[in-house]
Amino acid sequence: MIALIVARSKNNVIGKDGHIPWQIEGEKKQFKELTTGNIVIMGRKTYEEIGRPLPNRKTIVVSNSKSFEGENLTTAKSVKEALQLAKGEFGLKTGGNIFFAGGYSIYKEALPLVDAMYITEVDLTIPDGDTFFPDFNSDDFEKTPGEEGGSEIKFLRTCYKRRHPTFL
Repeated sequence: MIALIVARSKNNVIGKDGHIPWQIEGEKKQFKELTTGNIVIMGRKTYEEIGRPLPNRKTIVVSNSKSFEGENLTTAKSVKEALQLAKGEFGLKTGGNIFFAGGYSIYKEALPLVDAMYITEVDLTIPDGDTFFPDFNSDDFEKTPGEEGGSEIKFLRTCYKRRHPTFL
């Protein structure tokens, strides 16, 4: 399965000044549960915000300006190259899933390729956000609401499964 995972505000914001504009207890739980033991593809800025390879996952960073290499960590020049690495020597020889984890340009390029999207809908409006989740045709997906959570800031995890799977 090829999927993406993202948290977005009510006005579709995923970032502000290079950071996620909220800290919500329990909101990252789904990310860890879904991606552990799998492959995560992310852009350089997203990787640099995290600051380290993700434990128990293979991480591919898409970057033209820097190279990241290490145990379970490599760099690709494009989303296409990252997918080739994920499906080849870096990972999927033994099975597993691929998750795109941001930022905007990675999501935009990945949207037509994904079988599923795991979107955490954060009950906030960020008026001065500067990075947004790309628009997509919701008619292409079957939407299934999931777990609700959050004490001060509420969120809803929603799964979007593509009605007609992509064939790569």
